[in-house]
Amino acid sequence: MQPSIRKTVFAGIAGLSLAGTVAGCAPSAQQPAAQETPSSTSGTAASGSSALATSGTGYKDGTYSADGNYKSPNGTETVGVQLTLANGTVSAVEITEHPSNPNTRKFQGQFAGGIAAQVVGKSLDEIKVSKVAGSSLTSGGFNQAVEAIKAQAV
Repeated sequence: MQPSIRKTVFAGIAGLSLAGTVAGCAPSAQQPAAQETPSSTSGTAASGSSALATSGTGYKDGTYSADGNYKSPNGTETVGVQLTLANGTVSAVEITEHPSNPNTRKFQGQFAGGIAAQVVGKSLDEIKVSKVAGSSLTSGGFNQAVEAIKAQAV
């Protein structure tokens, strides 16, 4: 094989690999982006005190946890969400990753690294993310978990 043909073949293979990686985080026409699977809550309200204060928005202050599910090209995935609320505003967020494969681990890790900038300081009712740090499917599970947390915090 001539050197220029090898470079062309190599570039084509590299391009296909990149396309496959990018397609792994984008919703497909055949698989709608998440929120089809019911949420499974992994916990209830947790707080340092036995009496939770109610904020002006109707949400009780405290720390709440829930799992959200979403569909990826590899099947159904789960992401754990823990939000701390103060006066109806998110003061802290933690993501528990539940990857089923290396690709999911990558995207959930990127999501976990970027979500605080998107939600901390915002009202619980304002939170609905679509793409965080290059991860678009994980946000479906996150949004589902937020809805479960809203129900817990009333």
